[in-house]
Amino acid sequence: MTINIIPHPFDPLSAAEIEQAISIVKKAHGNDLFFNIVSLQEPRKAEMTAWLQAPETAPRPKRVAEVVVIAQDGKVFDGLVDLTSGTITKWDLLDGEQPIITMEELQLVEHVVRTDPKVIEQCVISGIDPKDMDKVYCDPWTIGYDKRFGSKKRYQQALMYYRPDIDDCQYQYPLDFCPIYDAEQKKIVHIDIPEVRRPLSRVPPVNYHPAGVEKKGGYRTDLKPIYITQPEGVSFKMTGRWMEWQNWKFHIGFNYREGIVFNNITFNDHGVERPIFYRLSLAEMVVPYGNPEHPHQRKHALDQGEYGAGYMTNSLSLGCDCKGAIHYLDADFPTRAGGVRTIKNAICIHEEDNGILFKHSDFRDDSVIVTRARKLIIQQIFTAANYEYAVAWIFHQDGTIQPEVKLTGILNTYSMDPDEDTKGWGTQVYPGVNAHNHQHLFCLRIDANVDGPKNTVFVNDAVPSDAPVGSPENPYGNAFYCKRTKLVTPAQAKTDYDGSTSRSWEIANTNKLHPYSKKPVSYKLVSREVPGLLPKPGSLVWKRAPFARHAVWVTKYRDDQLYPAGRHVPQTSGEKPVGIDAWLSEPGVADENIDNEDIVLWHTFGLTHFPAPEDFPVMPAEPITLLLRPRNFFENNPVMDVPFSYCRVPSQVRDGVPGWDKYRLVDRISKLAFDEGKEDGEKKEKEVNGCKGGCCGK
Repeated sequence: MTINIIPHPFDPLSAAEIEQAISIVKKAHGNDLFFNIVSLQEPRKAEMTAWLQAPETAPRPKRVAEVVVIAQDGKVFDGLVDLTSGTITKWDLLDGEQPIITMEELQLVEHVVRTDPKVIEQCVISGIDPKDMDKVYCDPWTIGYDKRFGSKKRYQQALMYYRPDIDDCQYQYPLDFCPIYDAEQKKIVHIDIPEVRRPLSRVPPVNYHPAGVEKKGGYRTDLKPIYITQPEGVSFKMTGRWMEWQNWKFHIGFNYREGIVFNNITFNDHGVERPIFYRLSLAEMVVPYGNPEHPHQRKHALDQGEYGAGYMTNSLSLGCDCKGAIHYLDADFPTRAGGVRTIKNAICIHEEDNGILFKHSDFRDDSVIVTRARKLIIQQIFTAANYEYAVAWIFHQDGTIQPEVKLTGILNTYSMDPDEDTKGWGTQVYPGVNAHNHQHLFCLRIDANVDGPKNTVFVNDAVPSDAPVGSPENPYGNAFYCKRTKLVTPAQAKTDYDGSTSRSWEIANTNKLHPYSKKPVSYKLVSREVPGLLPKPGSLVWKRAPFARHAVWVTKYRDDQLYPAGRHVPQTSGEKPVGIDAWLSEPGVADENIDNEDIVLWHTFGLTHFPAPEDFPVMPAEPITLLLRPRNFFENNPVMDVPFSYCRVPSQVRDGVPGWDKYRLVDRISKLAFDEGKEDGEKKEKEVNGCKGGCCGK
């Protein structure tokens, strides 16, 4: 197969390239294969950096596909396909490793569950008529790890539910037993049954769909539409998958596992294109649940490594998921049988107003300048069984990048007797519905390139002066400063958040000092939603999700160290180090130099969720956010050149003349909210502002 269009080396594999890779593998290894992964192996960094600097003369990086397949006998093969030459360059048989679970695999389990005699028997015990097995549902999860089954074969656990009506929310009717599914045999091989049985709840449903809302009184009638308009079009430019907006320039990638990936992020500083990050992504996450009863100790999802944020991503809708003037990007993935599926509108891109960018009023004469901000949002939403995760990457005009995750969807639930004591491990959110305590912990991977490839990480703590009150250094006791600690080895870099010192981390280029502050140019990680991993050291999730043990890790860059819980995550036991723990366990790595080197910072952030009835039956979105902010990077405020909304300087006030009209970004949409007193209000506003029209919406 010939690929006619030459993609950029950072571009995800096209549908044609996926087909080409599958064709090459089938020709070499036969047609009886299940295709688990066919994805771009990103170019090696040294090779890619050389090409980016001299694309006309440096060798163009090859297009290479990572391919993982499962044979009919359950054997797993991990390979590389060179699409440029059409050859397989690697083909390894994995021993005791299981690759990611695809959506197609998950969908197979429910049919098997409904027809399995032993499952039907348990449903009858729970109070379900065997004729109603079409009303039985399950959320298939990877088994995580269970020593009874090990890692040689591919297993899933089925979290069981019942729906009296097809439109009911199944999570209010959980069942108390857990079948185990063998993917190779395609059958249920075991059922975990609790010591204390809990019958199926029969309480009336509470539903969030229109019929359910109407039954409880109907929808609110006091909302009027809000329209977001850009009559002159958007302010960003897309060339292929390259984005240019407000001095930013970067490539937008997408893969099966991380979802959105950014490469070669730069900022144009008065004509100088300055590098900031080579690669930025959400690399992994873990959702540990806090009920110690068997088999709930298995209930912790490493959603990206086990199922894939890309594979689970939604097809987004105009005016619903994304509002305003929207640009979309699609995503292509392999099917299990060796075809191609396309997720339309996998990524949405748009601008939003973002309130005040900066403002100052002089109390002496009412002179004022006010400039409004806008932000660029690049978003995907993926559904991990019950939960939805809206992952937004927000780029600001001042050089700040703001990753934000909004959690919504439905709580994972378990059955309980009416008013049963949950022992503190969960909350009864509806009669018979126990929502277990859990955490959502995400790992941000920051491949630093702050004004160049050699960077150093510092820990910043706000602390009082060491000198006592009355001393010459601190006579009045009010002195405090920023204590900076350089992280020089990966072992030392394993650090945790400290709210008492407003702790932050700084990625600095110590080779370049700011002309005024004399401090190194840097980007500061400001993150305050950083709960520690609550399962104890030695627990199953502690071993399987090593990245969650600390808020920050720093490692020296290596091409294939992308995933901090390991490359193949399902059914890892953690008995041998995995992911970032395995990397640092290699001889000498924990003590190697990371000062003024090509480094990667890994940051774990998130929240601890103690469920409440307000979270059920569907959860209002809860945001988690952090900032990557320039510090000592720009000469001064980098957004003074953003057109203002209104400006009247003291000399204009003194001379009784209107404010500046040139450069003003005119708002012709805003208006007074109510008609009553409208004319008087507009007249007064014009008198105060010296407005000829535009600044007050006329």
